[in-house]
Amino acid sequence: MSTELRDRFFALSTGQAPADEVARYRAEVDATDAEPATTLDGLAISWHPTARFKAVRFVDAERIDDDVRQQFARPSEPAPHLAAVFVDPRELSFRTFENIVPLDRWFADAPLELELSEPVELTKDAYASTLRLPDADRARLEGLDALNLYVPPLNAATRGGERFIFHSALLAEALTEAVRAAMPKQLLDGFSHVNPVFRCNRFEPGDSPFHRHRDTPYYDAARGHISRYTVLLYLTGGSGDPALDLTGGTAVEDIASFTCVVFDQRYEHEGAPFRDGRKVFLRTELIFAEDPEVTHDPEIGALFSKACYLTGESVFAPELARHADAYFNQVAAAHWSGLTRDPAREPYVHKQFRGVHFVANGYDFWFAKSETLSLAECAAITLLDYFNCKLGETAFRDLCASAVIEAEDDAWIPAFLKDDDKGGADASAVPPIDKSALFPESEQTDNTCCPFHDFGRFDPTRLDEIVDLNERAQSFAKAHIMPAPILILGEDAVLDPEKFVIRGNQIHVLGKESLTPVNFAACWNAGGVPGNYIDVAATVGAAHFLVPPIVFSETDDCYHLQFDFFRNTWMVQHQQATVPVPKISSLADLDLDELEEGASEPWMDAVDPALVDGGSRKRPTPWWADGSPLVDELYDYLSDYAYEHYDEEDDEDEEEGEVGA
Repeated sequence: MSTELRDRFFALSTGQAPADEVARYRAEVDATDAEPATTLDGLAISWHPTARFKAVRFVDAERIDDDVRQQFARPSEPAPHLAAVFVDPRELSFRTFENIVPLDRWFADAPLELELSEPVELTKDAYASTLRLPDADRARLEGLDALNLYVPPLNAATRGGERFIFHSALLAEALTEAVRAAMPKQLLDGFSHVNPVFRCNRFEPGDSPFHRHRDTPYYDAARGHISRYTVLLYLTGGSGDPALDLTGGTAVEDIASFTCVVFDQRYEHEGAPFRDGRKVFLRTELIFAEDPEVTHDPEIGALFSKACYLTGESVFAPELARHADAYFNQVAAAHWSGLTRDPAREPYVHKQFRGVHFVANGYDFWFAKSETLSLAECAAITLLDYFNCKLGETAFRDLCASAVIEAEDDAWIPAFLKDDDKGGADASAVPPIDKSALFPESEQTDNTCCPFHDFGRFDPTRLDEIVDLNERAQSFAKAHIMPAPILILGEDAVLDPEKFVIRGNQIHVLGKESLTPVNFAACWNAGGVPGNYIDVAATVGAAHFLVPPIVFSETDDCYHLQFDFFRNTWMVQHQQATVPVPKISSLADLDLDELEEGASEPWMDAVDPALVDGGSRKRPTPWWADGSPLVDELYDYLSDYAYEHYDEEDDEDEEEGEVGA
């Protein structure tokens, strides 16, 4: 049944099926419940649609766990390296809203010998050229449409057509050289490269146009990069009413295929579908070194943060999508002409999480003061909400009761939260924890040797080698758990008060600490190896944040936190990982006969490869675990053990071979 649901999804996605058949299919999906097959990029994923997993994305199949990879469809015949996965839209956050498809493989065998003709000036700071290219390159670019990777855009309410987003450094490098060789010198002052993230847009005749808008400039404070010009590369040609309209500049009605239009991102613009055929074009931008004279308005960052937050909230409250889109357009305009106030009423989201009521807009977070609510807890809830962290298998925002409130300003909020009807949490929603309780001290070691020589008095909890290995495993787990300001224990979130430091009007969320090397030294006789005795005591989710300080103010009744997430001087990161806490198994829990045959090493096996130094291609090492020598030590030990057993088996095979000869 699940395979049928999976395959019918792609059969019906062509848009040719009758409406009643599509309706029946949707009803079947809504009636289907299934556990996720695995996780990817922090998102639970399914290989077929269900009532929960409804949003399709395309990913490199090699990034999916080997044991379930074959269940995922490869719906794009020209690009078999891409697998389709289904995610829960309620789990999305600003980091995972967009599905950026890796397509360097698509261009790998193309010569990418791109050349732009001498540009024609359409209007001030807007140019048109023809892209000249070999037939092989033309086929690759035209073939993007046939990949059928289109998904509904997040701003579908304000634009027609379909689109998908892809990344290709190869295509960007070839276009960079073409731009550098053809564009006017005054345009190229400070030019760095073409953005390797492309949006492939498709419009059919009769589709709604992409409403008038400005493109939000790309900005990377760490590299000092900013975009100034939009690039549109038309893969098909045709006529529209008009096909491209630059407000205050020019309108273009007829566009030939492989026309490249470059225009200043100050221009508001829109485009109608072609009257006589499919309109397919790529959009990207030219990236420049940041002008040292550029100034930064914190209110723009605040508005952008609100736009991102409301986009995520629109999954729960669709009416917020228009507000998010309006904010994005205000931000784009503000980069060039300053921020102007919109007289429209502003949206706020009133939320309740386990008895704690708060109001948020993505930049401001208000909490009513109470005896059970600390500033650290307010900061923790702010982070959990903004990043939509998962508690167990459920996204934070899905755990909140929410309601949208529109108002002229925020003056009403303190009284609203103080309302006696709101009550208050009887206990902390995110209580403090003493992390040391997760790591009990070891028992005093005795002088036993091993299960073979000291059968009857052997106690794994007191054997020096097992205790030593357990303490080293604890050191590994501590390295990942102790720096985390927030831990996820099943469905509960707890906080480490020492990681929330209040200085003046700022709450600093502390992160990673340096690690200390630990060396392994062990030998063993019979009855298994020390690793067989180290089991998993608990599985802890560690939420690590590298964020700017959270600014707060307070009145007699209310805490007001401001999370300036897009502060330009900070590179902001967030990551969750699952860390197993080790414990020593008692002898009664183990079968000694199995140990003789080679038992599993439960704690070692439970360690997520993403925590290993260097990680793996599909799950790289988290940024907060980089350079941990403890990981190398643990896995070197495992490798040595596996190698020793391989040698022993090899020797036995050779001996058997000699006897047989």
